[in-house]
Amino acid sequence: MTTVKDIDIAVFGATGFTGQLIAEYLGQQDGVKVAIAGRNGDKLTKVKSDLGLSEDTETIVADASDKSALTELARRAQVVIAAAGPYQHYGENLIAACAEEGTDYLDLCGESNWIRAMIDKYDATAKASGARIINSSGFDSIPSDLGILHLQNLAAKHQKQPFTRVKGRVEAMQGVASGGTVASIMAEMGVAAQDPAVAELIGSPYALAPGFAGPEQPDGDSVKFDEDLNSWAAPFIMAAINTKTVHRSNFLQSHRYGTDFGYDEMTMTGPGDEGKELATQMADPGAMLNPEGGPPQPGEGPSPEEREAGHFTIAYHGTNSADQYGLVRVSGFQDPGYGCTSKMISQAALCLLKDDVETAGGFWTPATGLGEKLVDRLGDTGVLKFETEVSTNS
Repeated sequence: MTTVKDIDIAVFGATGFTGQLIAEYLGQQDGVKVAIAGRNGDKLTKVKSDLGLSEDTETIVADASDKSALTELARRAQVVIAAAGPYQHYGENLIAACAEEGTDYLDLCGESNWIRAMIDKYDATAKASGARIINSSGFDSIPSDLGILHLQNLAAKHQKQPFTRVKGRVEAMQGVASGGTVASIMAEMGVAAQDPAVAELIGSPYALAPGFAGPEQPDGDSVKFDEDLNSWAAPFIMAAINTKTVHRSNFLQSHRYGTDFGYDEMTMTGPGDEGKELATQMADPGAMLNPEGGPPQPGEGPSPEEREAGHFTIAYHGTNSADQYGLVRVSGFQDPGYGCTSKMISQAALCLLKDDVETAGGFWTPATGLGEKLVDRLGDTGVLKFETEVSTNS
C-alpha cells in the first residue's frame, strides 16, 4: 500500500474539457509533479500526448465509483483537483477519500445541496485528518468570495467597521457558462424538483451556514433599476452559489461582515429603455441556460481564440451605517467559465502547495481557506486584477 505523497497535484477528470485546460496549465508550472486521473486509460494517454505534458506526468486510472482507487490516489497526492461533475453524481467517493487521507482538495462545484451534504457528512473527518477541502474554486466562487474578503479587509484597515451592505454587479462579461456548469445546475434543479427539503435548502442564502438564519436578503432575482449606479440590473446566473459561498465565508469568520450582512449579485445592463429591455431578456432563465446556438455540452467548450477573447469584470460596492463606501473591482482576462476558471483553480492548488497556508483541516471557502495569499497569487500571476477604492462618503 502506497503511503508516500509523491504527487504534488492530481487532476481528476483530466479528460474533460476543463480538466484538460487545468492539466495543460499546471504542466507549464516549473517544479510541480502533476498526475492526471480519470476512468479511461487510453484517453488519459491521448490527453498527455495532445497537451505535450512531460514524460514524468503519471496517468492514473480511477473511476468515480471505485473508492479504493480514489483512496490510493488521495494517499499519493498532496492536492487533488476534482474536475468531474455533476458532483452529486460523481463526486462523493473522491471528496470522502481526501477527507479521510488528509489530502487537500479543490473542486469547481456549484451544487449547494451537494456541498452542504458533504459538509455535514465529512467535515469532522477532514478536521481530524488535516485535509483542507475547498469547494467552488473557479468562476463560482473565487471572484466574489475573494473580492468581498478584500473589500472587508479594506474596511477593517481604513474604516474600522465592516461593509454590511454589498452589491456585486457584473459590469462586463464575454463568455458562456460551461457545459459542466449547466449540467450541474440542471442536476441540482432535478433533485430539488423531487425533494422539497432540497428545494428549501437551495432556496436559502444560508444553505452553507449550518444552524445560522440571518436577515432576509436583497432580491437579486428580478429586474430592477439600481438608482445608486444609474443602471438597470438583471439576475446573474452564478449568484445562487456565489451568495451562499460568501455567506458561508462570513459564517466561518464569526460574522466579521456583520450578522446583518446583506449581499446580492446582478448584471448591469445600462440606463434607459434599452437597458430595461436587455435586463428583461437576460432575466429569462431559458436564455441564461440555453443561449443562442445552445450551451456547450459536458466535454465541449470554446476554441482557444474564443477563450482568449473572453473576459469579465465584477464590481463589489460596499456601504455601512457610517455612510462610508468601498469598492473592489475584480477582472479576468479570458472567458470566465473555461480559461479563467482553469487558471483560478490551478493557482488555488499551487497556493495550498507552496504558500505556507496555515489553515487547519475542514471544509472552507476560497476566502477562508486561502484568503489574501490567493488574492496576491492571482494578482501576481495576472490571472485576476483587483482594483480598490475606499472613501468616507457613499
